[in-house]
Amino acid sequence: MKNIRNIAIIAHVDHGKTTLVDKMLQYAGTFRDNEEVESMDSNALEKERGITILAKTTSINYNGVRINILDTPGHADFAGEVERIMNMVDGVLLVVDAYEGTMPQTRFVLKKALEAKVTPIVVVNKIDKPSARPKQVVDEVMDLFIELGADIDQLDFPVVYTSAVMGTCSLDPDISTQKETMEPLLKTILETIKEPSGDIDASLQFQPALLDYNDFVGRIGIGVIKRGKMKVGENVSCLRLDGTKKQFRIQKMFGYNGLKRVEIETALAGDIVAIAGLPDINVGETICNPGLEEALPPLRVDEPTLEMTFGVNTSPFAGREGKLLTVRKIEERLKKETEKDVSLRVTQYDQESFLVKGRGELHLSILIENMRREGFELQVSKPQVIIKEIDGEKCEPFEDLQIDVSNDYVGGVIESLGLRFGNLENMQNMGDSTRLTYTIPSRGLIGFMTEFMTITKGYGIMNHTFKEYKPVVHNQVGERKQGVLVSMENGKATAYALGQLEDRGTMFIEPGDEVYEGMIVGEHNHDNDIAVNVVKGKNLTNTRASGSDHTVVLKRPRVMSLEIALDYINNDELVEVTPVGFRLRKKILKAELRKKANNRDLH
Repeated sequence: MKNIRNIAIIAHVDHGKTTLVDKMLQYAGTFRDNEEVESMDSNALEKERGITILAKTTSINYNGVRINILDTPGHADFAGEVERIMNMVDGVLLVVDAYEGTMPQTRFVLKKALEAKVTPIVVVNKIDKPSARPKQVVDEVMDLFIELGADIDQLDFPVVYTSAVMGTCSLDPDISTQKETMEPLLKTILETIKEPSGDIDASLQFQPALLDYNDFVGRIGIGVIKRGKMKVGENVSCLRLDGTKKQFRIQKMFGYNGLKRVEIETALAGDIVAIAGLPDINVGETICNPGLEEALPPLRVDEPTLEMTFGVNTSPFAGREGKLLTVRKIEERLKKETEKDVSLRVTQYDQESFLVKGRGELHLSILIENMRREGFELQVSKPQVIIKEIDGEKCEPFEDLQIDVSNDYVGGVIESLGLRFGNLENMQNMGDSTRLTYTIPSRGLIGFMTEFMTITKGYGIMNHTFKEYKPVVHNQVGERKQGVLVSMENGKATAYALGQLEDRGTMFIEPGDEVYEGMIVGEHNHDNDIAVNVVKGKNLTNTRASGSDHTVVLKRPRVMSLEIALDYINNDELVEVTPVGFRLRKKILKAELRKKANNRDLH
């Protein structure tokens, strides 16, 4: 008997799955009492944003059984990873917020799980919220299972109620039955999820579903051994996706204990392991015993839907704030990223820049943010959707969009999405708020977040997931309507100059900020760009004004995150990214050259 259970934990962003895994680890005694508990989300960006970006493997021992848990990303940009993880497990914990209920990404990850025919357990989390409505949420989940075509066995799912934050759990929706334990959940896992099937004595079949990379051993393939056994030092054969074979020796093999990756010597069918030894091992290839090659079905890797250029920083401030500046350094870093991220594609665009294709804005902005923190300076262009030709017709990606918004703002949102070619599929009143469901071209969502936050005064919630490629909507979709204020001088911005420009629009900079010609310093109230002087000082004269000078009181400038900046820029603009922050700029910095280029475009 193999005392193993392989499960994945899936949920919408922020429904508490990572916290739940942390609590299960603690309850199962994976950590010593005096040990510092490192959260599953160990990457600095994951901690800050409260999202899981990379799938993680962990394991706990409970009642003599090893439970391997794969924590999956909930965001649609990392869809491919969720799908491939389903190939490694026999069951899933579907975590749903006791108040929010099923959300777009709940639907998305559950669809992947049901297609893979894995056994589900539903965990209703955040049961301690005053607004929790567990019974209605379980009904919503049941409706979603039926809608996604679950079979009879899948519909017979057990439900566990938890508060991951409090570390409590029970099998009853009544809050008074919650006890400080994870026992009911762990017991349900052992009773519901079957052991991995796979004959230990058969010939080897192992398929990497995820990749990792480190500087010592190179590329690492992570997957589940479908059958047979593997030993460090033995020769194995890799069946490539193109049908060729490549023999190599397993140099290192890692298993998982708690959150640690530990070196192991042997592993058997059902074990989730990471192996090193083949420098270009790829997702979906099959590792077999030499002479007994038998390929497993290939795994689907999601195609990129967005592209943008990453280039050397050419602004007048280049080299001031970062230490990694050259084309060679940027190329090395992007190549390294493609070693472990199978959804990323990088090609040379011109001598100074690269075309980077990814799964979505979040996917690409996380890469930019990581590079920025590592000391890189670069300039990036507006993300563009990738147009594909399908059956001789040009097609573009479309998304499912769900919006929850206060009833006061519904009209504004509907009007804005109409202009972006969104198609309203459903409108549901939920008391004080309304839920709108749309199908919309991905192009229509680029730049929408900023507008959406303005319309809803920051209170709206939007979620979207990739749906399919459909014929191109033949119109300009998603360009920013407002013009910008562009600096015409180099120097430091003065309060005097900014004060005089306040009625022209919204500023992005403060007095004392350094600016250069061609840098975008604010948003114009009208739809045209204007060049402004933000470094002008006040003329000093001997005559004093009859009213004494008033101190200039300026409105607060608009602060932009990286995603908002990428959303905001138009095609003739760039975001300059440095370890210190972001600046928006025109591609052509000199005003007269920009004018010439615009005139050429018009004729």
